[in-house]
Amino acid sequence: MTLQKILLKIRFNPRTWFFLGFLSCFAMLAIGAYFQFVEELEPCPLCISQRIFILATGIVMLAAAIHNPQDKGRHIYAIAGAMVAFLGACVSTRHVWLQNLPPEDVPECSPGLSYVFEHFPLTETLKLMFNGTGECADVLWTFLGLSIPGWTLVAFLGLATISLLQFWNHNDLSPRTLENE
Repeated sequence: MTLQKILLKIRFNPRTWFFLGFLSCFAMLAIGAYFQFVEELEPCPLCISQRIFILATGIVMLAAAIHNPQDKGRHIYAIAGAMVAFLGACVSTRHVWLQNLPPEDVPECSPGLSYVFEHFPLTETLKLMFNGTGECADVLWTFLGLSIPGWTLVAFLGLATISLLQFWNHNDLSPRTLENE
């Protein structure tokens, strides 16, 4: 059996892939909630920004799975999902970069995020959320040498890949369609 035939046998339709992407986003948000509420790891501004992008990516993927569009719509969802995931990957990359700075180059810590939301203008709050602060440089948990932002970066890149691959995936996976490919 050739590799192409194996890939055709395990291939899912785009609706399934988008739904699996949504489930991945849901799982990541659940893991974030576990770390915050059970392990009591307080999220920093960049962690919250990454959660927002995970949520946005999940919403795009759920909408694509529910809508199950044909070619043009599938292409739009694929690009939208990949763009949101890539933006999240940019935030994760910034977070990983901050965590790997020498201690003397780490920015100063800020007041708590709830204080910032109450006392700072929205523009300053958003700047803080996307640039990060000193507490963003703290590595509170690692697995296989990667911190939470490192794993989130890997997940965003995986979600972007899943989304972009739907550009070439087809809704009609009947045996006749598969034989023609």
